Formats: sequence, C-alpha cells, structure tokens
Amino acid sequence: MEYYKASKDGKQTCLLCSYYCDIKEGQVGICGVNKNVGGKVECLVYGYIAAFNIDPIEKKPLYHFLPTSKSLSLGTVGCNFHCNFCQNHGISQEKNIDKSNYITAQRVVEIAREKKCASISYTYNEPTIFYPYAKDIAVEAKKYGIKSVFVSNGFESKEVIDDMKGIIDAINVDLKSFNEKYYKTKLGGNLHQVLENLIHLQKNGIWLEITTLLVPTKNDSKEEITKIVKWVKENLGVNVPWHISAFHPDYKETTLPRTSFETLKLAYDIGKEYGLNYVYIGNIGYENNTCCPKCGKALISKEYYNVKSYELKNGRCDKCDTPIAGVFWRNVKE
Repeated sequence: MEYYKASKDGKQTCLLCSYYCDIKEGQVGICGVNKNVGGKVECLVYGYIAAFNIDPIEKKPLYHFLPTSKSLSLGTVGCNFHCNFCQNHGISQEKNIDKSNYITAQRVVEIAREKKCASISYTYNEPTIFYPYAKDIAVEAKKYGIKSVFVSNGFESKEVIDDMKGIIDAINVDLKSFNEKYYKTKLGGNLHQVLENLIHLQKNGIWLEITTLLVPTKNDSKEEITKIVKWVKENLGVNVPWHISAFHPDYKETTLPRTSFETLKLAYDIGKEYGLNYVYIGNIGYENNTCCPKCGKALISKEYYNVKSYELKNGRCDKCDTPIAGVFWRNVKE
C-alpha cells in the first residue's frame, strides 16, 4: 500500500492511522515520527528500535494465540495517543530518535529465529505509526513461519487494517474506555473509530483479544464496564478474550490509587454474567486459567505470565472435546 497521498497546498495526507494528518513540507504528524520530506511521508523511526526484548506471548497479553511460546518484542519512540497513565511513556512520548543502531527487517527476523521465537510482537509504543517497518519485518518473518502480533490502541487507518490482512496474525487492542469525551480529551483518537476498527480487524481474520485498563474514577464504574461487555458480546461475540488490567500510578497519573481487587472482580463478574467465555484479570498475579466454556475444566493454568499446565488437545478440551477459540499450534504435552 501507499502510506500517504497528496493533499492540497503541497501537504501530504498520512494514511497510517485514523487521524489522517495533513502534513506540510518539513513537518511531522501527531505521532511525531512521520514527516513530510520532499513531498513524501517518511517514517523517521524505520529501523530504529527503542525497546527490544524476548517475552512470553502471555505478556502481550495474548492467552489464546500460541500459548507457552516466546515472542520477540520491539517498539520505537513515538505514539499517536497521549495517555496520562502510559507505562511506556519513556519511549511513547519521546520525540528524539536514537539513530546510532539501524536494524534491518531481515536482521530482526534472524534474531527471532536464533532465539526460537514463534512470533514477533510490535509493542511498547503504538505500532501503527511504524507500520512500514513492521510490515517489512512481518513479510520477511512469514518466509520462516514466524507470526506477527500487534499490541495496539486500535486507531489504525482503514487502509492499514486492510493491508494487515494475511500479514499481521494477531492483535491485542486496548479498549480504554466507553466514554467518547474521555477518549478525545485524555487519551487520543475517538471511541467510535476504535469500535469500528475492532469489528474491521476481526472481519479481516486477525486473531483479536481486548484489554481494558481499569483506572479508578476514570472508567471503572459498573455502568461503563457493563457497556463495554455488552458491546463486545453484541459486536464481536462471546469468544473474544477480554483482559481486565489493574492500573498502577505512573507518568502523569501518580495520585490515583491502584485498581482494587473488588473492582477487577466486579468487571470479571459482569463479563461472565453477560456470557463472555474468556475473561481474565491481569497485573495482580491473580489466577488466570483458561477454562472450557462447556465443562469448566481448567485447560491452561497460568501464574503471572508463566504457564503451569497445558491440557488442550489439538485446540480442544481434553475432557469434553469442546473447541477452544484461538490459534493453538501444538500440544505441549507431546
């Protein structure tokens, strides 16, 4: 795909995210890292990785995509959102690009192969803003059967979501709130577009999981949690895993308390009450078992991000043979 198109008065429209920034010559978009250079929008962070780690796939969090596997995880500086509680604000809100170490897409894939990673995750900051780099890595990784994962705020452009089809295999999207005003004034983007994109991503066959960080006094009311759950059920179905994540004070939100277990449990109970099959409480070391929605057997037992036991058989419950939603590549017991 083309990542930009000509606009009026010599501007270029960036097509990476749903802001569709009209960028003047020499200026950057909202993300701070895509720049109009000579009538072309150049991704300034292409090849310049700011964070590089090997993580369990469960840390993304993805609980129904290649469980027990390792994922080579990378991010750059920059972001198109400005969340006050960002845990990676040191890179996401940074505009200075360290260009001392350029890493080609081919080299990233070589490292993933050397470290026996089943996937490469584009994470830590918003990967949509470095999609040209992520795509080149993902296409190269496909040659070796290595999957690609986005951890995203869900504000991709329609063009990028269509381009991701067959290239990006899984995505965890932060559905940060169900309040339009809160999105626009405190986070970025807009709720309506994120909801549309969730539907679009699922229709394009990309494995989808959702995370909601419950921030005390901001998005943790019973009413708002219920709206999220009902929307997910009615628009995406009961088999989309929903991760409820605990907030801790960070960045510009240092005066709010941590999310209470009572609030997390309330959200969990609402999710189950409305029939979501896979609801998880995260960030507090709470038991996060994947259970069969029919017979209730714990099939994947987890502690933090470590899988303690795995009893799926070819993606099905080994007790009652019910299929479990997800992408499962192997029977770990073999």
